[in-house]
Amino acid sequence: MSEEIIRSVAELQSHYGPPGDLAVDKEMTSLDAHCRRFIELSPFVVIATAAADGAADASPRGDAPGFVQILDDKHLLIPDRAGNNRLDSLKNLVENPNIGLLFFVPGMNETLRLNGTALLTTDPKLLKPMSVNRKPPRSALLITVDQVFLQCAKALIRSKLWAPGSQIKRKSFPSLGKILSDQVEGVSRNEADHLIEESQRIRIY
Repeated sequence: MSEEIIRSVAELQSHYGPPGDLAVDKEMTSLDAHCRRFIELSPFVVIATAAADGAADASPRGDAPGFVQILDDKHLLIPDRAGNNRLDSLKNLVENPNIGLLFFVPGMNETLRLNGTALLTTDPKLLKPMSVNRKPPRSALLITVDQVFLQCAKALIRSKLWAPGSQIKRKSFPSLGKILSDQVEGVSRNEADHLIEESQRIRIY
């Protein structure tokens, strides 16, 4: 392990220096027209949560653009679609309502960062309008915006995330079924592949 460890905010700020004025001034406490449009275009968001004891988790959410509903300048609604019922993010939010969101729009190198608090709602009046194939989500995250701003493009430029040439040949990495058969005792590759294929085919919503 390295002995050169930063252990305080004062050390951190001394090491990096102060942020630029624009990096601070761009932060807002509610959604403007640009933030709204970004969320409307986004088919994918990463949700960051933490349990009461501080244990952290990050989880993807994705659907057709516009799946995140904008209720007003301070509130969003994110449907919780069919999943594996681990409920890691939802359990965290029941204990600790603080949440961080990172929105992506394919083809854009900028991202949208949003921090706030979330409540888990099962209100049919809120869930029914988000139905797909006549199936409403089991619940939704009702989010109050505390902090929101556009993140600069450097990370996605460096990663070349959207560049076709950055895509790997899928056969160069094992299938999830193969990985699970290696990691979970008593599960065969054929069984795992079948369960995954069936889940992706008939339990998307």
